[in-house]
Amino acid sequence: MNDRKQHVINKAHQLFIEKGFQATSIQDILDFSGISKGTFYKYFSSKSELLIAIYKATFKKLQKERDDLLIGKSPSDIDVFIKQLVMQMISNRKNKLIALYEEVMSTNDVDLKQYIRIARLRSLRWMYTRFIDIFGEKNKPYLLDCAIMFQGLMQHNLQYNRLATDSNEKISQVVRFSVNRLVKMVDEVAQAEEQLHPPELIDKWLPGLQKNNHELIVQFYKIVSPMRNCITKHFQDKNEQEKYNELLDFIQEEIMHTRAPRKFLIESTLQTLQNNTAGVWEKELHQLNEIITAYFHQLEENEEEH
Repeated sequence: MNDRKQHVINKAHQLFIEKGFQATSIQDILDFSGISKGTFYKYFSSKSELLIAIYKATFKKLQKERDDLLIGKSPSDIDVFIKQLVMQMISNRKNKLIALYEEVMSTNDVDLKQYIRIARLRSLRWMYTRFIDIFGEKNKPYLLDCAIMFQGLMQHNLQYNRLATDSNEKISQVVRFSVNRLVKMVDEVAQAEEQLHPPELIDKWLPGLQKNNHELIVQFYKIVSPMRNCITKHFQDKNEQEKYNELLDFIQEEIMHTRAPRKFLIESTLQTLQNNTAGVWEKELHQLNEIITAYFHQLEENEEEH
């Protein structure tokens, strides 16, 4: 993403936080960011598309920060999960994401509402997969239910906590308190062997790599996150950094969130990375290629079964 487009995103986000999404006009954005209408429409087809760009930029940053916390740590370490949640809650509060969500859901913008619904489902899916890391495969049949209940528990605990204080330090206490309740919840539901929502539902709600193999997801993130760090380390030119990050973004989006991933485009993107970054991450690219090959192999097997 070029600097000027990022500048517009940052300024618009500030306006949306201060005035609200609906109360902010495109002219407000033009005036505040110092760009022309033609420049705005060069980057965004509408104010809604701009808001989606804000969400994507925020989620991308959060995702990297969450993944970085796992580097060198065991995915089953519940303290790492608590740190990830604290980081996420502070980010949500800082960026006023919940308020923007609620405002968007009261509009008549169908596309924007659909994006928010998918974003929430992705958040649920992340939590569900982390629960598998923490509580193990034996509890998997009950972990989607627990993820749904835990999201409600966290939301209300944080909501009432805000009545008492705006301090980010309190968020850590709320998260730890809620996670302690979660541990008891998982034990109770598993012992009772009660299930409301089968885990397979997450496959129907969201397409992508997740419907095939949880282990592949973990491997994918373990490889891509260090590759992003290598970009900053090995390439000083910002344009080069942007180019390689965008190539990784494309692969991740295509694999994780596309109903019908385009194999030829992914292979072409991998080849571009291979040709232009010789020696920088040869081992990682080989591992990434193996994961993607396994992913498409599973897709082909699923098609044959059906």
